[in-house]
Amino acid sequence: MTPQREIDRLRESAEFVRAAGGEAPEVAVVWGSGFGELGSALEVSATWDYEEVPHFFSCSTGSHSGVLQLGRWAGRSALVYRGRFHLYEGYSAKEVVRPVRLASLLGARTLVLTAATGGIQPNLRVGDLLLLRDHLNFSGHNPLVGPADGFEPRFVDLTHTYAEGLRAIAQEAAQQAFSGPLAEGVYGSLLGPSYETPAEIRFLRAAGADVVGMSVVMEAIAARQAGMDVLGIASITNLAAGLGGGTLSHEEVLAVGREQRQSHEHFFHHLLRRLGPGTDSDRGVDPSSIRLADPKGNEQGEEE
Repeated sequence: MTPQREIDRLRESAEFVRAAGGEAPEVAVVWGSGFGELGSALEVSATWDYEEVPHFFSCSTGSHSGVLQLGRWAGRSALVYRGRFHLYEGYSAKEVVRPVRLASLLGARTLVLTAATGGIQPNLRVGDLLLLRDHLNFSGHNPLVGPADGFEPRFVDLTHTYAEGLRAIAQEAAQQAFSGPLAEGVYGSLLGPSYETPAEIRFLRAAGADVVGMSVVMEAIAARQAGMDVLGIASITNLAAGLGGGTLSHEEVLAVGREQRQSHEHFFHHLLRRLGPGTDSDRGVDPSSIRLADPKGNEQGEEE
């Protein structure tokens, strides 16, 4: 029996969500650790546990509720993921990015990725939000490795991974919510789930990372392949290893999220009001160039 292709799995997931009716989403949002209680203003039209969605899985990270919601938020049709899949849970890179690819198949052109991170640069304080302008992938994984499996283009330009236009919109929202701008910086991605060593943090700082985490990058790569605009937002929930006192813990991450809930909720409300269909100027991938495999399973497009 011929193995099922990834694109066919995702089409089954998309058919399941579409069966609930409602609007095609303009925006997809992935809530990371510490963000899970946000989005209370979402007017929900449908809700599913991840295990109900074909080819999705449960979240083993306790702070991720593993719930998919469809609805309207701040006037935008939205697809909201309360939790994500991680490489450290044992999922493959292609499995980790299924939520992003599903969002693209359903019509979302803008993706908002959030994550809890450890602050590396000294100007960052616990409780701050940081806009991502680039990333360093030290996880050793990439969702485009292996057979194209129905997704093209194979060789994706990541020069403009995090859209400058979306960052400008986020800065406008921050001005209203916080009366000032947000810092922007580089996300350093490691595999986890163990926290980094002080030596690894020194290496990441020398490499140009401002924050460190265990997610975001796989999703951002898959989104760029799909021609989606990406906005990455990191919450500084602790100082990275060797930079602060005490023991690093997931409980600390969640506690900071609870403390900042009201201010972050205010910011995301202003942000969602401004977000709509993607901003083509920063896409870097022409959506018309995105190709699926032909019915015989042969991949279309040239290889390098």
